[in-house]
Amino acid sequence: MTRYLLSKLGQAIVTIVLVVLVVFALLRFMPTAGYFSKEQYKEMSDAEKNAYLRNMGVLDPLPTQLYNFVSGLFKGDLGRSITLYPNMPISTVLGEKIPYSLLLNFISWFVSAIIGIPLGMAMAGNKSGIVDGLGTLYVVIIRAVPSIIIHFFIQVFLSRWFDLPMLFYMDQPVSWILPVVSMSIGSIAGYATWLRRYVVDEENKDYIKFATVKGLPKRFIMWRHIFRNAIVPIAINIPSDFLLMLSGSLVIESMYAIPGTGGLLIKSITAMDNPLVQILVLLYGALSVLGVFLGDIVVSFVDPRIKLVGGNDD
Repeated sequence: MTRYLLSKLGQAIVTIVLVVLVVFALLRFMPTAGYFSKEQYKEMSDAEKNAYLRNMGVLDPLPTQLYNFVSGLFKGDLGRSITLYPNMPISTVLGEKIPYSLLLNFISWFVSAIIGIPLGMAMAGNKSGIVDGLGTLYVVIIRAVPSIIIHFFIQVFLSRWFDLPMLFYMDQPVSWILPVVSMSIGSIAGYATWLRRYVVDEENKDYIKFATVKGLPKRFIMWRHIFRNAIVPIAINIPSDFLLMLSGSLVIESMYAIPGTGGLLIKSITAMDNPLVQILVLLYGALSVLGVFLGDIVVSFVDPRIKLVGGNDD
């Protein structure tokens, strides 16, 4: 297992380095107008613009810019927003918005897991029965109906039926209910669908049939063998899902006026805020890589059989 984890760690580090290089290179092709506020760009002469860019280090040789960029990251200096949040440190921007997205997404992920996983197990244990039929109907509706229509229905009708606030207020937990419901319904369907599929696949394998023939209790077989193996493909995605909560939800955060990170990348690109775009792309890329690595760690503990092919476990 040690060699397996070290190999995955090495792959993650190499991937993050490549992400840094690619993001750094691509952002150098963006218009230099993204380093000025609208007022600055209109009022400055060409000479003043060049002096401003030179002072920022944008006109330095690329190796020097890369060194300054990477050393700034290690020092915790993410730069400053230029156009979207003029002269505000990017760390401050993220520090203000991430808690909102993280709070609601974590609650919705928890709700999805505690409902979706038992639902998937119940559907698998009641194949072609009422529970399986109702669960399948729920999944089909969630998958077939456009999400924006479902979110609109939740916001308008559930708020009316249960007298719930239609907008988000941090100091009113009751106003969190509708956003959490909107964020969790899709994940509930996903957990239920995939777990049902993996459980059914495991039930049809020879080792399960052999265990049944031996007379082992059905409950023991379900939890000791079937569930333990069926949960592995789902467990690998849990860390990624958790880390990507930081990116928020563009549609839901807009609908409920949640001041989170949802849509922040799109807004920064539209505003041509080069420093903010650079940090956000790097952040989301690094979170994706880290999520995959943590998923490998989770799977290595959930499934002890995981090891490098052709290697000896240390």
